[in-house]
Amino acid sequence: MASLLQLSEYTYPVIVLKPSLNSLLPSSSRPRQQDYRTLPRISPPKASLQQSSSSSSSLSRREFVSQTAAISVSLLAAPPARSEDALSDWERVYLPIDPGVVLLDIAFVPDDLNHGFLLGTRQTIMETKDGGNTWAPRSIPSAEDEDFNYRFNSISFKGKEGWIVGKPSILLYTSDSGDSWDRIPLSSQLPGDVVYIKATGEKSAEMVTDEGAIYVTSNRGYNWRAAVQETVSATLNRTVSSGISGASYYTGTFNAVNRSPDGRYVAVSSRGNFYLTWEPGQPFWQPHNRTIARRIQNMGWRADGGLWLLVRGGGLYLSKGTGITEEFEEVPVQSRGFGILDVGYRSEDEAWAAGGSGILLRTTNGGKTWTRDKAADNIAANLYSVKFINDRKGFVLGNDGVLLRYLG
Repeated sequence: MASLLQLSEYTYPVIVLKPSLNSLLPSSSRPRQQDYRTLPRISPPKASLQQSSSSSSSLSRREFVSQTAAISVSLLAAPPARSEDALSDWERVYLPIDPGVVLLDIAFVPDDLNHGFLLGTRQTIMETKDGGNTWAPRSIPSAEDEDFNYRFNSISFKGKEGWIVGKPSILLYTSDSGDSWDRIPLSSQLPGDVVYIKATGEKSAEMVTDEGAIYVTSNRGYNWRAAVQETVSATLNRTVSSGISGASYYTGTFNAVNRSPDGRYVAVSSRGNFYLTWEPGQPFWQPHNRTIARRIQNMGWRADGGLWLLVRGGGLYLSKGTGITEEFEEVPVQSRGFGILDVGYRSEDEAWAAGGSGILLRTTNGGKTWTRDKAADNIAANLYSVKFINDRKGFVLGNDGVLLRYLG
């Protein structure tokens, strides 16, 4: 595995139909309305009731049956009535994209929170100029390569400057709030594919590859400096005898990586056997044993600086105290056996967790207890990511082009 010292610096030129939302609410809170499957009550014509002859009564009954059958067929054939009511605290936003697209990241221009971008698989880049209510495909000619079908993984803005990274390795940069994007070439010797980028200041950014390389730039991407001295594989080769369970099975890539606001990272090994952390100034990633029997699905940072940890099968754990630790406590959650895939904090007290088969969970006490929100129960999709831009603007990203917008 190549050492990052060898690659520590390199230089190059910058070249709806909306379904009824009430149907997704719990039955106890659902507005009362006519069920289209139930036949309406129909009163026969008064003239029929006043006739006494058997032939007239028979005709009246035939008319009644005929009218009833006709109404039944028309009601059953009609689609559910459209509704603009909210899905609890969330509203589904319908996107003009292929249903097989998996949405991966979202960001807004800090100076204009109505202007944002949404990324996904199959070279998906969407743009909104109304705060996320509607989205339209965005074409970036420099990212449209006939030989590749890019998976755009991450986007970040600082002021009017923005960065997008994807797989196979691609880097896009804007200095005008996304009105135009330039492609910045990356070295072919870069260890792994870029999976995350963070805009840190004027012409400055920090990017991470799936092999654990961390690079920083301060001149718009002309030069990149390595923040760690070696890849995770090289670190584990040196420390494999240090007692890290599962290190010998490491496949060389991350399953997930998350950054705290102060620049610390936590990453999960591809098999979920163990996790790793890195803090600014450290020369290497620090591997940690998991103290939980089940393998790790994802990890991230709480609003108070502590860690949350998700295990395969639906378990949720919170670290004891704040900072980096190996001590976690399980928190009971109603996951119905489906995996929880991500957690996003709206504030220090309120957070949302999302997962398989439309699972949405909410806490209002910092994660001590969680309640299930049935908002997306009838949405046939896995919800992969929870993103809060601020305490009033949030989104849940899923597969099949599913996007939920926070209403509060």
